[in-house]
Parts: sequence; C-alpha cells; structure tokens
Amino acid sequence: MKTTSSSRRNFMKFVGVSSLVAVTPMMAADTNTPHIVVVGGGFSGATCAKYLKMWGGSSVNVTVIEENPTYVSPILSNLVLNGQKTTSDLSFTYGGLSSKYSINMIHSIVNNVDKKAKTLTLANGNSVKYDKLVLAAGIDFIKVNDYDITKVPHAWKAGEQLNILKEQLDAMVDGDTFTMTIPAAPYRCPPGPYERACVVADYLKNTKGFSNAKVTVLDANPNITVEADTFGAKFVEYGVEYKPSTTVTAVDDNTNTLTYTEDSVSKTLSSTVLNVIPNQKAASIIFTAGVNTGNWAPVNPLSYESVMTNGIYIIGDSQGTGQPKAGHIGNSEAKICADAILRTLNGIALLTSPKTNSACYSPTSATTASWLSAVFKYDSSSQSMVPSHVKAGPSATSNYKKMFLWSENLFSDTFS
Repeated sequence: MKTTSSSRRNFMKFVGVSSLVAVTPMMAADTNTPHIVVVGGGFSGATCAKYLKMWGGSSVNVTVIEENPTYVSPILSNLVLNGQKTTSDLSFTYGGLSSKYSINMIHSIVNNVDKKAKTLTLANGNSVKYDKLVLAAGIDFIKVNDYDITKVPHAWKAGEQLNILKEQLDAMVDGDTFTMTIPAAPYRCPPGPYERACVVADYLKNTKGFSNAKVTVLDANPNITVEADTFGAKFVEYGVEYKPSTTVTAVDDNTNTLTYTEDSVSKTLSSTVLNVIPNQKAASIIFTAGVNTGNWAPVNPLSYESVMTNGIYIIGDSQGTGQPKAGHIGNSEAKICADAILRTLNGIALLTSPKTNSACYSPTSATTASWLSAVFKYDSSSQSMVPSHVKAGPSATSNYKKMFLWSENLFSDTFS
C-alpha cells in the first residue's frame, strides 16, 4: 500500500507516532492500493468515506455507491411539515466530498453481493470489486399490506414522501383529523415520531388557528419510548389523543382507514390525513449480502465488522448493536469503522474501548425543542456497547436555537 508523505503524516497523527514501525512494512505498489467500497451516502456512509480518505490519504481508494445524487436529511425534516424548512434546505450533494477527498461516486443500486469474489453487481449493469465493503444503506419497511404510500405516506425518508405529507396537512380544514402510527422499537429516529406529533399539533392549533382539529397517535410500544415526561406533557397541552400498545393490521388507502388492535380488540379508525410509519428492518442489501440475523446485522462493536463475514462492515441504521438508529450516532460509528479498517490494513491493533455519542434535539413547537444525549462505551465482559452517560433537556426556546447549531455542525462534518 503506497502513500504520499502528506497522507502518511495524516495517518501517523491518526494512529499515534508509536505505531510507525507497524505501518511502514505495509507500504506497497499503487496496484495494490486497497479499494474500500461504501454502499450508502447518508450520515454513516458519507462520514466513513470522508474519514477513510482524511486519515488514509492515497493509501486507500474509496468508492461510494449511492442511488440518489442528492441526500435529503431526516434530521430537522419534521420542520418541513410546519413550513420552517423545505426539503431543499435539507438537501446535500456529493460534489464537494468527491473533489476534496478524491472519493469516487457511483449513483446506482447494488443488486448482488458476491462475497467470495468480493464483487458487487449494480443495477446499471456494471460491477465493482472491493477489498473492504462498508454497508451503510439505512432502513427498510415492514408494511402490513400493499397500500399506496403516495396516498398514505410514511414521510420517514425525507424528500418526496415528506412533501406529500406536507401538502396533505396544508389542505386540512378545521375539524379534520390527523392520525399517525409509531412503529415498534427499534426504529430510525430522527425524524422522531413523538416530536412529529407535537410539531403537527402545534402547526394545526397555533399556526393554522384550528380549534377543532384532532391529532391521534397510535403507538405500537407500551409507552413513549424517549423523553416520556416531555412529550407526555406536550400531548396534554396540545390535546393529542395517545393510544399505546396498538398494533396496525391493515391500511386502506382508498378510505384512509386503519385497522388495528387495542387490548386484543380489533378496531378501525378513519382520518382526513393518515401518516402510517411502518415497523422497520435493515436495508435490503443486508439481506442480499446474507449478513443479517433476523431483521438486523450483528457486528463486532470494536470495528463494526460483520460477525458473519470478514471484510464486510455494517454501520448506521442497519447495525444490530442495540445502539440507537440515528444520524449523529451513525456519524460516530462511521469514524470508529474508518479507524478500524485503516488499522486492519496496516496491521495495527483495534481500539479496545471505543465510545459513541448519540445526541438529538427534538422540536416540540415552532419555537421550542428538547434534547437528549447518550454516550455509549464498549463493555468487554458482554462485548457490547452500553450506555454510560444519559442526559436530557426540557422543551425550551433556548434549546430550539441550539438545535440549529448542533445540526449545522453535524451536516458540515458529514458532507463538507
């Protein structure tokens, strides 16, 4: 593996000067430069690719395969619903990453993973060989039946879906009803489901001035899963009808009707606007690659390498470590993964006590937000990541302002 003097200095700074002897014997000809392919260009994938090149320089070739030329952030996406943001405001392209860090971008879908040959087959007909493969493709949905998501949007992947739901909300008149469902944990967040209910209720009541619009939340979980006191108080303030332990069994997109069970009793509910957020699982490529156990991909938290297939790493929403499925922690996992790949390529031992941080601000109105932060550390006895420090902040205008500083820092660290 050949590297320039500049990239060697960057990597020495990254691994520590004491590792110099371990790195030097690994230098080889250009033709042997390892090729690392990252599938997925969200917070996890883009960050991993960026830091592989920042730390590895010309000692690695990095390719990102991402279906879409523009990524729309799920973070802050609920603010599109009340008109404070647009999907354009939350859109990021990859030109800067590509030119600044010499990352090769391919906009296509991976149809097949040949683990023996280490080759990916793409929907555009091309194939890509890899030495190390990072899967950061996010989540997929488990729909209860084949309903039309252009009529009953989930709006859980920002972009067109979010704009559909925004248009439906804008068309509501006083007296109309909005019903949303919350999937069983684990699910990707943000966008947060409880914050969405608050943002929508505040929008209908305080922005549109409705006095008779009704917001109902059907939660598959037995209780509010995060910041229960904060969101519970807001639900009371806004008059949100909250129904825990409900299971959606069918969706009728022609009548906007849900069938669900509550206390083992089957019920139906029709609404003017229906926002069904299905249960979730790892992205389809995880199943294509055969690195899943159940709905998620088990990994070694020291590196995020699959416990099922060497040389394949899973970060972000698809990983099965028990850590949250969120953009901030995905960014954190990506750096540990990039670190681990470069160490492995250079014969250097992995970090033995990595830490990740999951921080999130949640808008609760057009002027207030709460926050939650959790630090996870590696526990050697259980070989898993466990929470070591959890703190939360109340709904407040000061937190609303800080939310944008937090998000801008994360956007910059990921896409710039």
